[in-house]
Amino acid sequence: MRKAEALVDEGADFLDVGGVKAGPGPEVTEAEELDRVVPAVDALRQRFDLPISVDTFRAAVLDESCKAGAVVGNDISGFADPEFLAVAARHQVSVVACHVRLAPRVPDPEPVYDDVIVDVRRFLAERGQWALDAGIPRERIMVDAGLDLGKTPAMSAALLRQSDDLVGLGFPVFLSASNKPFLGELAEADVADRHEITLSAHALGIALGCRILRSHDVRGNRRVVEVMSALLRHRPDVWPPP
Repeated sequence: MRKAEALVDEGADFLDVGGVKAGPGPEVTEAEELDRVVPAVDALRQRFDLPISVDTFRAAVLDESCKAGAVVGNDISGFADPEFLAVAARHQVSVVACHVRLAPRVPDPEPVYDDVIVDVRRFLAERGQWALDAGIPRERIMVDAGLDLGKTPAMSAALLRQSDDLVGLGFPVFLSASNKPFLGELAEADVADRHEITLSAHALGIALGCRILRSHDVRGNRRVVEVMSALLRHRPDVWPPP
């Protein structure tokens, strides 16, 4: 609650709650994830008048989180659970379609693509269509390139540089670059020293059309958003406006 209060004070537009990290690690059962996530969503919804996003790839966790007040299902698996989109449609919530080459929590140290830009775009176009077919309106479907999820640092950097390719799909683009390892490799910085690098990545992403930032430093990135919005406001070729 203290962390959420600080984020709200710094200007967050929504709060994202997750109970299982994306990378490899000890098994987290569905029951344990429910126990970690649902009470947190419930408490946040009661205390703050902001949308709550739940970061999960399990339809059952999405279902219970929506009952507790979540309005976004942020799924890093690319809707691998066949019930995920049906649950989202039933609760009339928004979704994030994220690209991952294999699956969440599965090591993928040497990923291979025919063309990472083309392959990621095709994957997200397909997942966006899945969501549309499930009855979720286009404006409630976001796409995320999944930087560092089954990508080398060079691949993630290339995807960031070509974020406008995803804008062309017609869905809001969700950028999750904050403090990521690929940025650390670019600047030879550990995770505690990636603040300015993240600001640079977000400024580039905004310029290329990304419109939702998942950020650890809300205050700093709020300022980046405001400045970039002012700079781009009079560009008729930039859509949608920041």
